[in-house]
Amino acid sequence: MELKIEGEVECGPLFRALYATDASIYRKEPLGVVYPKHEADVVAIIKFADQFNIPLIPRTAGTSLAGQCVGAGLIVDVSRHMNTILEFNEEESWVRVQPGVIRDELNAFLKDKEYFFGPITSTASRAMIGGMVGNNSSGTTSIKYGVTRDHVLELRTVLSNGSVTTFGDLTPDDFEIKMEGNGLEAVLYRQIFDALNSPKVGEEIKTHFPKSSIHRRNTGYAVDSLLETSVFTDKQLPFNFSKLLCGSEGTLAFTTEIKIHVDPLPPPFEILVCAHFDNLTEALESTLVVMEHQPFGCELMDKAILDCTKENREQQKNRFFLEGDPGAILIIEVRGNSVEEAESFADAIIQSVETSGYGYAFPKVYPPKTKQVLALRAAGFGVLSNVKGDDKPIEFVEDTAVALPDLPSYINEFQELMKGFGQDAIYYAHAGAGELHLRPRVNLKTDEGRKQLREIAEASAKLVKKYQGSLSGEHGDGRVRGEFIPLILGEANYALFKRIKSTWDPKGIFNPGKIVDADPMDSDFKYLKYEEVGKQKASFLNFEKEGGFLRLAEKCTGSGDCRKLANISGGVMCPSYMATRNEKDSTRARANALREFLQSPQDNLGFSNPNLKEVMDLCISCKGCTSECPSNVDMSVMKAEYLYQVQEENGYGFRSRFFAKIADYQKLGSKFPGLGNMFLSNRFSGNILKKILGVSPKRSLPSFSKTTWESWMKRKRDNDGKNGEIFLFVDEFINYSESEIGIKSVEVLEKLGYKIQWIPHDQSGRAAISKGLLKKARKHAIRNVKLFADLVSEDKPLVGLEPSAILTFRDEYLRLVPEHLMAKAMNLAKHCLTIEEFLAREIGKGRISRESFKQNSQKILVHGHCHQKALASQQDILNVLELTGSEQIEIIQSGCCGMAGSFGYEKEHFDISMKIGELVLFPVVRNAEEAIICAPGTSCRHQIADGTGKKALHPIEILFDALHS
Repeated sequence: MELKIEGEVECGPLFRALYATDASIYRKEPLGVVYPKHEADVVAIIKFADQFNIPLIPRTAGTSLAGQCVGAGLIVDVSRHMNTILEFNEEESWVRVQPGVIRDELNAFLKDKEYFFGPITSTASRAMIGGMVGNNSSGTTSIKYGVTRDHVLELRTVLSNGSVTTFGDLTPDDFEIKMEGNGLEAVLYRQIFDALNSPKVGEEIKTHFPKSSIHRRNTGYAVDSLLETSVFTDKQLPFNFSKLLCGSEGTLAFTTEIKIHVDPLPPPFEILVCAHFDNLTEALESTLVVMEHQPFGCELMDKAILDCTKENREQQKNRFFLEGDPGAILIIEVRGNSVEEAESFADAIIQSVETSGYGYAFPKVYPPKTKQVLALRAAGFGVLSNVKGDDKPIEFVEDTAVALPDLPSYINEFQELMKGFGQDAIYYAHAGAGELHLRPRVNLKTDEGRKQLREIAEASAKLVKKYQGSLSGEHGDGRVRGEFIPLILGEANYALFKRIKSTWDPKGIFNPGKIVDADPMDSDFKYLKYEEVGKQKASFLNFEKEGGFLRLAEKCTGSGDCRKLANISGGVMCPSYMATRNEKDSTRARANALREFLQSPQDNLGFSNPNLKEVMDLCISCKGCTSECPSNVDMSVMKAEYLYQVQEENGYGFRSRFFAKIADYQKLGSKFPGLGNMFLSNRFSGNILKKILGVSPKRSLPSFSKTTWESWMKRKRDNDGKNGEIFLFVDEFINYSESEIGIKSVEVLEKLGYKIQWIPHDQSGRAAISKGLLKKARKHAIRNVKLFADLVSEDKPLVGLEPSAILTFRDEYLRLVPEHLMAKAMNLAKHCLTIEEFLAREIGKGRISRESFKQNSQKILVHGHCHQKALASQQDILNVLELTGSEQIEIIQSGCCGMAGSFGYEKEHFDISMKIGELVLFPVVRNAEEAIICAPGTSCRHQIADGTGKKALHPIEILFDALHS
């Protein structure tokens, strides 16, 4: 049997492994993955599945937390091709999209039209509208703008027999017409009419469904919303099957187009009131007070999750507003049509909470810093993986919702319940909507932990039933809650669901095992038991902090932050995915593949598994994941370890050895720079070298400087500094190819009153790390640690010009050096600074001012190095460049330039390298006209030159040109 579509079909072991999981705790290997290009492909896929009785699992971003995207059939991924915004109607306030459109992408499109789609999930940078419909997503502003079901107007779908049908609003007369005929669509309308027209069925729904005041209810099929329409009542609410399909998790039909209502942009003036409380109970009781003021959002984070953000580089910056050590905080969003109106709303809330005797601090946060606070909240799910050990806060009772007045009592009972299990759960999310994400800590690698998971889930379901709440507020039933639907909604309602499912999908091909006939919730976990894990090879790098190499991979929760797009969300992670939009090129895919292929006792290929080579190939070690991944999955060091292990098993290739030892060859060439440059620039000889090295013929080669920086420095006379001393680390790239930058750095620093201490030193080891030659890298690290560790201090730091080189001292050296040198390495790491960090620090101390520089109004556009973005701060670059007097200094909102050391040279990677550059960086630089382009990184400057023909300057060059003579 063969499936013929215009899109792609992938049935190999790699894609089956990558799509075996989503963001939940479950794993089920599918038969394969299909990527439909259009609706006709979807029809063909469904007819194929119907003919051969093959289950179909719809998927967009794969961020579902309940296992909705996990199944044993064919995964149908619409994210690759079906991602177009089709139509916008401003007069009627709606937009029509394909299911693969990203929520933030849609709102970026709508912003200029002064509209937006209200539901804001924490995954909005990658969550897609199709998935939001499938799960009936809501998010932080649901208390103001409702949930996805409230916005869906029409769904164009393919039914289980392959027929295409559009569901929309119907009057009773329209409904009567729809019931006529013999087609499947008519059968669907007749069945629902017969079912809901029964007083007994109606009474069962009213009795057992969650309280009507609970707006976030996502348990079972939403027949209660259909029962309230004009077909069954005297209300004027039109009947619309879209309301049933919303939240049905792809179990009834396959959606190909979505028409949704959009709202005018909210009032422009925003304030976040960040109310601090001593404990969770106070925060929950305060929620009732806060909600009387009808804010736009009211989100809760408890102490446990706030503590998890301390170890995430990106989130550390977002903790600026915290005062003391709160037991919980409420993040309350207020808005107004003027600053005064927003201030008035904020002050009224603060006064009410204080009058009620709650809270101890109420900082108000204003734009643009509000984004940082909301980012801290959105990172909640991901940062929980930073909890030490294998007892992790697991998402299985995390989505319960009760009526808001019941919330404090419900949580008090839940806490008592958890005490019975010896648990202290973690609490966060949508307090204002009566929903909290509750996370008990469970070790799924043990039988005892798995047993406790089920016991807690059953006890929690019974507690939700007591309060007539919803077992799911927004994340859906999926695998984790489907089994408990009869308990929550009653056997009669569950029987109705089964009848609906069998009518819509007689053969059960649409996402089976979800909502009805669910598989046991305590089976098919993605975490193997301890005894099931294959023997692990010892790593070369030190992964002790994570508990081992594979535990670092396991930190990936599947939340999919690495699937965001550069032009919408910005950031560095993950450049190759941004360019290809292919799941296998995401950080999540690499982590999943490492976990899948290295821990399985059946797989004896280890690191040499060809599937690992395919998934790791486009990791460019940008380090974006070290800060932007809320779970701190550092794929760059895992890539280095992977390359080392593979090459130790199979031998080191010539190109890898050449690039790892590039400084040695540069040193040789620098002895005869004129001859070397003639060889490199000559088309014939240059192309021969490129062919030997596997370098793209389209890539230019760097030239040698007329003199090395070291040679220049040896001839230079000593100079005393009034402002202090520093040790200067001039990396191998600047020393041999851009020595003028090193020379200018000395002249700038000395002019500013600093004494330069320089001693001959080893290369950084950056190149060796990137190619997996870790033994060589360790030698460099040991030499540099021994040389500098006892010399540097807070007052006499080691300052570097190339971000990737000097930041290696702060990052990889702590994994490379042997244990007996670790204390020295950690001390050295504390006192290693980029040149921008050092100058910014000295500006802050008042030692450097604008008076030393000529003032120039020319615009400066800054592209920061990836490692600088991940491990330091681009703000330091701005602070330094302000010395020139320019009031037009802007950071280009680009991710990686695409060069990434040797990656962009390699012929098989050249095209993707340039494609990454074209995402944001190249177009901005080309259109910059008279602006100065600033780029601290050697690779970045080279890439900009090759991609745009423009020269980018190191910040020190800009300062040098601005110095008073």
